Amino acid sequence: MAIPKINNYSLTDQVKATNEEYGNRVSWPLDANNAVLLVHDMQKYFVEFYDQQGEPMRSLVQNIQTIIAQCKAAGIPIVYTAQPPHQAPEERALLTDFWGTGLTSENNQHAIVESLKPAADDLVFTKWRYSAFQRTPLHEYMAENNKDQLWVVGVYAHIGILSTALEAFMTDIKAFVVADAVADFSSTEHSMALHYISRRCGRVVALQDIHVATEKNKAALASKGANTQQTGSEILNNIAVSVSTALGMAVEELDQDENLFEMGLDSIRLMAIVDVLRENNIEIGFAELAEQPTLKAWAAMLGPLPVASAQENRLVTNE
Repeated sequence: MAIPKINNYSLTDQVKATNEEYGNRVSWPLDANNAVLLVHDMQKYFVEFYDQQGEPMRSLVQNIQTIIAQCKAAGIPIVYTAQPPHQAPEERALLTDFWGTGLTSENNQHAIVESLKPAADDLVFTKWRYSAFQRTPLHEYMAENNKDQLWVVGVYAHIGILSTALEAFMTDIKAFVVADAVADFSSTEHSMALHYISRRCGRVVALQDIHVATEKNKAALASKGANTQQTGSEILNNIAVSVSTALGMAVEELDQDENLFEMGLDSIRLMAIVDVLRENNIEIGFAELAEQPTLKAWAAMLGPLPVASAQENRLVTNE
């Protein structure tokens, strides 16, 4: 009933077959603005059935690392799935009939492999069934954030990844499975999964396709960032408005050197400010703001202080 020891096979062959054999029925374009990256079940328990220094695992981890970095640079949110250890029989249910009792916490088996460890701003959803949508908030998260593309990497292609792609299709989410960033029990099962997905419920792509799609978005974000730098006074004033609203006071009452916590700002209100910044593609975290809780310090984090009009001087100068 347990997962078998997995023999080595090449991911390169899967990429070669992407266009030659799988023959995607759809030509959905990869759209980084509408995408979520799903890192599927890359836990020690599942990964250790492979030769860690052989193929496909060595290339798989490297390719997933590359995709994660590209997605982060392009502003694409990253979601991990991870099955919990020591599942109760009633929770595990029919999975036990096929795979036994599942993973435990022994030797930290349930952890995501260290080389792909989630960052603080990534999401990790507890996974209970083959599909990443079953009994997780993945669908709700995508709907709330207006995302309709799921880019999938991880293991195992013919089980959880296939099930996730099929359920995505049935809920009007476009699944893109990266041929050289997923792995399976064997080359045959890997190919079978990609063949089914490409013909019935999603699109099979390669690492290079992800690179092209994310580079386009990185360029757009860089351009947007440049525009933001040019309108620094607007950014600073927006922060001031957010702070004054949170504290229930007029913007004119704020002093750029005043400790905002001493004025009544608390952690909940600070988180609201962080959310406002993120909505404007400004990645400054809670800890950074809390360490230097003044408007002057926050403005410095955004770059040079803007030239302010006389009316704005209280916010951006000492005069």
